[in-house]
Amino acid sequence: MSDKLDKIKIGITQGDVNGVGYEVILKAFSDSGMLDLCTPVIYGSKKYSNEHKKNLKMDEFSFFVVNKAEDSRDNKVNLIECCDDKVDLNIGEATLASGKAAFQSLDIAVNDLMDGKIDAIVTAPINKKNIQSDNFDFPGHTEFLGQKDGDTKGLMFMISEKLKVGVVTGHIPLKEVASAISEESILKKLKVMSNSLKMDFSISKPKIAVLGLNPHAGDNGLLGAEEQEVINGAVKKAGDNGVFAHGPFPADGFFGSAQYLKYDGVLAMYHDQGLIPFKALSFGEGVNFTAGLSFVRTSPDHGTGYDIAGEDKADAASMRQAVYTAIDICKNRRMNKGLLANALKPGKVKEPFKKGRPSSDTRKPRREPRKDTPRPTPRPKPAVEQEAKVDLDPEVKPTEIVKEIPKEGPKDIANETPNEE
Repeated sequence: MSDKLDKIKIGITQGDVNGVGYEVILKAFSDSGMLDLCTPVIYGSKKYSNEHKKNLKMDEFSFFVVNKAEDSRDNKVNLIECCDDKVDLNIGEATLASGKAAFQSLDIAVNDLMDGKIDAIVTAPINKKNIQSDNFDFPGHTEFLGQKDGDTKGLMFMISEKLKVGVVTGHIPLKEVASAISEESILKKLKVMSNSLKMDFSISKPKIAVLGLNPHAGDNGLLGAEEQEVINGAVKKAGDNGVFAHGPFPADGFFGSAQYLKYDGVLAMYHDQGLIPFKALSFGEGVNFTAGLSFVRTSPDHGTGYDIAGEDKADAASMRQAVYTAIDICKNRRMNKGLLANALKPGKVKEPFKKGRPSSDTRKPRREPRKDTPRPTPRPKPAVEQEAKVDLDPEVKPTEIVKEIPKEGPKDIANETPNEE
């Protein structure tokens, strides 16, 4: 991992090569100011990147091709060739070849991340179906990354300046949601969200709103019992564990009345309950962040965009924001871990300062003089220091009082020989 004084090294996966992944990467890093903030390392293919450059008329854009992440250079858009690119592109189509290339890029980037060769990864969009294989049997990035991180249960955390939303259940069918939520699963997600808000976003005492599952949050059991039987208990246990959670709130009224502005994070029960309002409020500037992992991963908040791929219509704002967020989280984690480590260092505890005189048992004993040593006799003042005494007559005015002048006349200072030592 790069030194604290170095730029953050960001690994960027190419995603599905037939989608808008390369387009948003090229557009994001065509701004040279991005290279002042980080050192990008693209995990992809020189052949595929050149085809996208040509298609977008961005031939002047140059990649610095390296063999491994350690060879990457600052102020360059580095590229590691790491995928099988024998099959030509079919822009706008989901193919087995594009799914395979997406996995190869992702797998190598994550391995480098876990080995400390890069500081974070930003993943370009994948197609969740064509990437499936014996090596990737997951519904999405979040689950794959959790397995790579030792079966960690990560939290899909959608981030923007306006809103931060996490979900209890991720990529599962809607009919399975009710049976998938429990006090334990909700409590775990609340703990992950609270810790992430503290460590990754430097919010010291985050407040989290919890949404209900049913319409009107169950309406006191009339429209469903999950709020009373599951969610309320999870919220209470969260409070017992130091997590400031409130709810459950009816989702429609919560977003419709802008109550989300009062909270640092929102926990939704299922995917669309959280992501529909998030994308309606933040689309194009939002970021998908996987919280709860030992490493940092972000992604744009959009998909492969097959319908606009190759047409120069993709907006790179979310890709840029994903890079910015990864940089910020890396820096926040370093800072907060450092503060925590310093706070836990053992050291001598100083006594608190107390006003007033010290008690008799803490005062230093008065030093007694030695009995066999006589006290020195005070030296008399020299005669020249004694003033002449004048008897004052009350009838005489002060201006008429004249001091007695010594008989000896004034010395001639100019003619006096200086004392030479």
